[in-house]
Amino acid sequence: MSTDFQTARVALGARLRELRSEAGLNGKGVADVLGWQRSKVSRLETGKQTPTASDLTKWAQAVGRPGVATELRGRLVGLESQYRSWRRQLAGGHRARQELAVTETMATQLIRGVEVSRIPGLFQTADYARHAFEANAEFRRIPRDVEAAVRARMRRQEALYKAGKLFRFVVWEAALYVLTCPREVMAAQLDRLTGLIGMDTVEIRVLPLGAQLKRAPGHGFWIYDRRRVIVETINTEMWLDDEENVGLYERAWDLTAEAAVQGPQARRLIGRARASLELD
Repeated sequence: MSTDFQTARVALGARLRELRSEAGLNGKGVADVLGWQRSKVSRLETGKQTPTASDLTKWAQAVGRPGVATELRGRLVGLESQYRSWRRQLAGGHRARQELAVTETMATQLIRGVEVSRIPGLFQTADYARHAFEANAEFRRIPRDVEAAVRARMRRQEALYKAGKLFRFVVWEAALYVLTCPREVMAAQLDRLTGLIGMDTVEIRVLPLGAQLKRAPGHGFWIYDRRRVIVETINTEMWLDDEENVGLYERAWDLTAEAAVQGPQARRLIGRARASLELD
């Protein structure tokens, strides 16, 4: 979990504890008023659990300060605007998040990205994307709106053909070998990737496994113009809008791209991965 996110959650918990103490209640007392388990009160106050907006409204009422609910909910919105749990974003399936990605992409002129274990969504074939959504739905135990999600992802790719846009991506060579789909699907995906090299709106670089690096690519990330960075973890998607973080990820992108190859060299690495599939 992000240190910044946890720090903000602990600060919110401290504020809840402060309000409870000012009301002359102990943990058991506020739990009794709310009808909650004492353990929930403890988790909220120590920053080990993220409260819901309803939790915060009820807390404000329980400590006799209903007017402070607006402040508490504002803190929560600020926390969640940067750190968005996948549990909430994907509660109804993948489609809504994919529609958001379409909007974000259309509003952006330059997208730079690094992917270390998969093909970037903007370059995926429908079959590759379908297997990715199927696997994620099973892992997260969420509704399977796979076909709607695939259609949205394919619609997002229309941006690749719009003049004035630029998509600059670094794909770690290992990602070309990660099989999350049948071999024939991966073969078609690698063919698609090769076919995109040379487009005037697309720059694909491959980071060789043996490249000399100034900084190892710890995880994937996408930079939207110079206004936002989106980073995925297993449980959270971070939307970082502050200048310091954007600048930090820009430096990380530059160092990774510097060690990567493009053009004919990138084609050769993709071709080698394609040949390793050994299809009949």
